[in-house]
Amino acid sequence: MPRIIVTTDPADQRDAAVKQGDTAVLFDERVYSLHLCDDHAAEQLIERLAWAVSDAEDSQRSLHR
Repeated sequence: MPRIIVTTDPADQRDAAVKQGDTAVLFDERVYSLHLCDDHAAEQLIERLAWAVSDAEDSQRSLHR
């Protein structure tokens, strides 16, 4: 089944995070054609994805401070 996964992935820690399993998963959702069947459902999926991307960016910024 198709899925969308958003994780943190700081460029300077990419290899270490993958090896240690320290990558934070901020969004993990199975995607069905139902999610794209109408504008409202698609907008909801995009909104959830946007929140996760924003949270990942915030998380990466806080790691660099």
